[in-house]
Amino acid sequence: MIRIGVTGTRKGMRIGQKVAFRMFLKGANVNREHLGAVLHHGDCVGADAEAHEIAESFGMSVVIHPPEDPKHRAFCKADEYRERQPYLKRNEDIVNSCDILVAVPSGRERLRSGTWATVRYARKRGTPVVVLERAGE
Repeated sequence: MIRIGVTGTRKGMRIGQKVAFRMFLKGANVNREHLGAVLHHGDCVGADAEAHEIAESFGMSVVIHPPEDPKHRAFCKADEYRERQPYLKRNEDIVNSCDILVAVPSGRERLRSGTWATVRYARKRGTPVVVLERAGE
């Protein structure tokens, strides 16, 4: 089974990012059809909730790593829930739980961005990262 983590912008995915994410999941399911794939995300509005919906359309299992502070939560329904944690710790847990991380940022890499901090953590750990760029901004 392949465990796919996702991190992304609360602004939500652009159409191109949604198409790319759908194609990525389709490839993961086709390549691992006999094993399946599981999506791990942080249950925030925007990219997390959209990734959740796309994963469900493929019949994938979903594991939610909710934040302690619910102000940005999407409250998606999942197959499994992990312990609530502060945002940055929760993001590290997503990376620690996945085989590959898909990042859906709102723009270029920058400091003080949860999405990019998660990408940097994954790279430091040696976890493969796929960045779905946000064209047009």
